[in-house]
This record gives sequence, C-alpha cells and structure tokens, in this order.
Amino acid sequence: MDSKKSLYLPDYIKAISPYQAGKPIEELAREFDIDIKNIVKLASNENPLGVSRRVTNVIEKYSSGIFRYPDSNGFNLKDILAKKYNVPFESITLGNGSNDILEMISMTFLDRNSSAIYSEYSFAVYKLATQARGARHIIVPSVNYGNNLDAMFNSIEPDTRLIFIANPNNPTGTFVDKEKIINFLDNVWEKYGKSVLVILDEAYSEYLDDDLYFDSFSLIKHYPNLIVCRTFSKAYGLAGLRVGFSVADKDITDFLNRIRQPFNVNSLAQIAAIASLEDDEFLKKSRLLNKVEKKKIYKAFEILGLEYIKSYGNFVLVRVGDARSINYSLLRLGVIVRPVDSYDLPEWLRVTIGLPEDNDFFIKALSEILK
Repeated sequence: MDSKKSLYLPDYIKAISPYQAGKPIEELAREFDIDIKNIVKLASNENPLGVSRRVTNVIEKYSSGIFRYPDSNGFNLKDILAKKYNVPFESITLGNGSNDILEMISMTFLDRNSSAIYSEYSFAVYKLATQARGARHIIVPSVNYGNNLDAMFNSIEPDTRLIFIANPNNPTGTFVDKEKIINFLDNVWEKYGKSVLVILDEAYSEYLDDDLYFDSFSLIKHYPNLIVCRTFSKAYGLAGLRVGFSVADKDITDFLNRIRQPFNVNSLAQIAAIASLEDDEFLKKSRLLNKVEKKKIYKAFEILGLEYIKSYGNFVLVRVGDARSINYSLLRLGVIVRPVDSYDLPEWLRVTIGLPEDNDFFIKALSEILK
C-alpha cells in the first residue's frame, strides 16, 4: 500500500486499549433476554439512591433553557465550590467529570519526553492519559493492593512530570492517611518543587468516615505542586451528567483552563452540581447506606470463605478464583459486577455497594454459583 495514502497514527496511539466500562443494563437484557426489572447493576460505583430530589427539581425548572450555551467559565458553580471548600475562585477548574480533568492535566504537562508515575493497581485513566500523550509509564508495585508512596517517591526520574494517586484507590478501595500523604508531599516538594506535580484523585472521598476525612484542599497553600481532583459522579449521583473539578495553584489552573474545551460542562450539570452541594441530608443518607450495606457484603464474603480487601469507597474487591467464569454466571442470573482482569487482577471482581435488595440478590446469586 502507498504509505502516502494510508492512515498515519503514532505508535503510542495504536497501542492504546479502549477503556472498558461496566456493562450497561440494556446490553445485558438484550444479550440474555432478561427483563430489565430483573437486572441488578453493581459494576460502576454509582450511587444506588440516585440523586437528590433538589437535583431533579432544578433540572425540571431549568430544562427549557438547554437551547442556550452553558456558562463557559461555570461562574456560579465555581463560586459555590470556592466558598464551600475555602479555596480561591481562580484555583478551580471544571471538568466533564474528573476524567476530563485528568486528561487536561496530562495534555498540559506530558509529552513524548516525559514520564508519569502511578500504582500498578490504580485507575485505568492514568495509563490511558499518559499513553495518549506519548509519555513514558512508570508503574510502581503496590503494597497490600494500595499505593506505595515511598516506592513512588524513589521511582521519580529526571523526566517525571506527574504522579497520580487515587485516594481512596480504585479498583482496590485502599486508603492512605493524611500523615503519609503530607510526608510524601513534603519530600516531593523539597526535592523537586513544581517540576513534579502530584495529582490527588479523591473521587470517593465523600464516603470516608469523619475520622479519616481531611481537608486536602488546604494543603495546596503549602504545596504549589499539588492538584486535588473531585467528582460529582459517585456520592452525589451525577454520573450521567458528567461534572468534576480540580483545585490547584493559580498558575497550574491558568494553564489547565487554556486547553480546557470552552463548554466542557453543560448547563444542567452545572445547576445539578450546585443543587447537590446544597443537600447535606442526601449525602449523609448515601454515606450511611453505603456503610451499613458494605458490612453486609463483608459478612457474606466471610461466610462464603472469600478473600476481600477492606474498602474505603462504595465498592469491594473480592477474590473469587475463576473470575471470568463466575462473572459470566452472574450475568446469566441478571447481576452485573466488574471484572478487573484489565488491572492484572484476573481472580478478582469489583462489586459496587447497592440498595439492600440489590445486595441481597447479588449475595444469593453468588452463593448459588459457589455451591
């Protein structure tokens, strides 16, 4: 074939494997001819309570205005976030979910002559975002399925520009406490300054118990190389609307906003996020449900003799052995969970904490399969 007429792609783009999302309910219904009412989805770490009633009310109120472009700068949402978290307005970047923020960070600071560090069992987007820029991966072995911060620090090389840390970690659910995070930030800042940026990805922080939760946004004043990312997709239930944000030093935020798409967060997502932040009761209810039902899932796994990892998010990673076969059997029974073989965890399944009846259905199905 004439090379002048063939499609050109960089090798690092050709090597990308697409992100594998949780199987949609409608797809399973078609595949196995199952009534949608009889399907339980525990695959994507969504909030089983849905969204706050305030969210549905505000969407109904403002839906007639969707013919207008959204506020490109998201002034109202950023204003409320700035006040809620006591951060400068100019330090906030809005994203089409926190995935968008992670992509923006990699697009801004990575190229073919740089590298990024992340744990071997961490969010798949870190790998994808690094690979899409042609940058080099430095994958650090985990400790007890979690982030090994000492090893991450010792893995920094002259071309390292970014370090991704999910806390709590996805897909394993592990957590690094405040003291260890601060010690790591001290070390990186003292030796490398702004030349190495640390991304603290806190998608599941709202599910932390009060004694573990800490104000990571306040750390940015002491560590100008820190970027903290949050999302409304998990505890707030806005996964379908796609809205997230980051807080960072103003200089970093300025560069992120230069490459941010002009209308990356739609109008309904912005007003829904504002409404979510105003409903503390819904968040408390979501956290309590998750805490109670997670204990039930733990107990079920213990009865079945299955190894699991204590989780600080709204999901649990469980070792079932032949995960591919068991996942297929669960699908046939109408239960969608998340295989994690793409994370090099072929014996494990990740199970989202659902409603009580959904969790009971899953436990019954898994028990039948393992008989």
